[in-house]
Amino acid sequence: MAINMMRSCGSKTATPRVCVVTKAAASLKVVAQRSSPLSAGRPSLLSAPRLASCVASRQRLLIVNSAAVPAPVPAKAPAPAFKWGANMKDLSIAVGIACIMWVIPPPVGVSMKAWQLLSVFVGTIVGIITTPLPLGAVAILGLGAAMLTKVLTFAEAFSAFSSEIPWLIAIAYWLAGGFIKSGLGNRIAYAIVAAFGKTTLGLTYSLVFAEALLSPAIPSVAARAGGIFFPLAKALCLACGSDPEKGTQKKIGAYVMQTCFQTSCVSSAMFITAMAANPLSVNLAASAGIEISWGLWALAGIVPGLVCLVSVPLILYAIFPPEVKDTPDAPMTAKKELDKLGPLSTNEQITAGAFAVTVGLWIFGGSIGVNAVAAATVGLFILLVTNVITWKECLNNNAAWDTLTWFAALIAMAAYLNKFGFIPWFSQTVVKAVSSLGLEWQAAFGIVVGLYFYSHYFFASGAAHIGAMYSAFLAVATACGTPPLLAAIALAQLSNLMGCLTTYGIGSAPPYFGAGYVPQADWLKNGFILSVFYLSVWMGIGGAWWKVIGLW
Repeated sequence: MAINMMRSCGSKTATPRVCVVTKAAASLKVVAQRSSPLSAGRPSLLSAPRLASCVASRQRLLIVNSAAVPAPVPAKAPAPAFKWGANMKDLSIAVGIACIMWVIPPPVGVSMKAWQLLSVFVGTIVGIITTPLPLGAVAILGLGAAMLTKVLTFAEAFSAFSSEIPWLIAIAYWLAGGFIKSGLGNRIAYAIVAAFGKTTLGLTYSLVFAEALLSPAIPSVAARAGGIFFPLAKALCLACGSDPEKGTQKKIGAYVMQTCFQTSCVSSAMFITAMAANPLSVNLAASAGIEISWGLWALAGIVPGLVCLVSVPLILYAIFPPEVKDTPDAPMTAKKELDKLGPLSTNEQITAGAFAVTVGLWIFGGSIGVNAVAAATVGLFILLVTNVITWKECLNNNAAWDTLTWFAALIAMAAYLNKFGFIPWFSQTVVKAVSSLGLEWQAAFGIVVGLYFYSHYFFASGAAHIGAMYSAFLAVATACGTPPLLAAIALAQLSNLMGCLTTYGIGSAPPYFGAGYVPQADWLKNGFILSVFYLSVWMGIGGAWWKVIGLW
């Protein structure tokens, strides 16, 4: 049998591995036979040392030849199917609209460059709304298209990246990271829940009126909303188990974020010092011979402002309700969590000190020449050097960088629409059209207000809108017979409220929207609904109040 096995080894069809194994088996068979009792009395062909040497040689041969035989190659996995990185349908819509506008001849009085930039801007806005790609990517592609078509130079396209507001928003995100990471955000959130947490509405009102009380002292809505109340609102939502990353954003978070944003527009309208662009309105009105004092502005805004602060949470509660409305056990649970937290940790104390310094500089820094971004970097510096947060964590904050990118891109394009003459042409066209109607001043002023308000879809900054259109619309309003002081204050205060329309129209919008709680479609829908409410209150209740205080 051993001989037969060895012969099979000589066959051309035998593989090397099988051959070696067969030979080794045959050798062992022979050895076994010669050492068995049946072979007793016969002379042994191999001595014991010789036998051991033979077996060892056979083993070495087996190992060497086995290693020489390549291992079988595994079957190659099929290549993954190609997948687009963008929603090509939505991207095609945005590009198609821009291309159609591009080939349409510009209206008389509009330069070709201004019209081409408007085409790119509208296409970018459509992309921002439909989001075929993340917002930052859409904005960068818009800037790329503007540069590729030579509508904007590189310096013009990226000019707004040196603007104050986008960086203030980004730093606010990083400060919010320290606020939450240190545990201070949770502690304050639990304290608010313990005091007002029986209902989601109660929690929301506590945030709304706290922000309104601080608004006269902090002259930057981006700093106030993004740097203070956004991190607090986010910590509150997370403490209540509402997190977009876990799919629970509608629990309370979507409602809270939307309400806090909308009411930040209201509080900004109530005081000259509540929004950085408000003094610009005052200066432009003064250049037209209309003086507006801090007290007169506040007196005019207090009644319609309070009506809106009380009503907006209720309106959103009806049209955009939270999933969790009543939380009767929340205060007791929050108190238990506060007990577990114990005394303030070192990181919480550092974070509280950093925020105190930052807020103090936001309030008083203007008197010593410290702007809002410089004040925010002081707080960021404290958190970084004390290791409350790390720069790597700031770099990994995708929402901050994405918001910085798309907001700066829109500011740049909107600014050059003004510089290239489109916005002045639009203002003059409206002025001529309204003046030619021969309406009573009330009706004419209503048209002026509506056009001024809803033209904000073209702007990514309240200051840019005021600088481009306030004077022209004030002039046409007074020319139509509107009392000058009434027109000046109404247009100035509405310059804040119109920020409610979009995700990019005012400095408080990007942080609240970028948190991911509210889908863009809901944001735009709610903004439009509330815009109608704001105009009704300011022109209706506000108009009656202004009659009482003698504005007309």
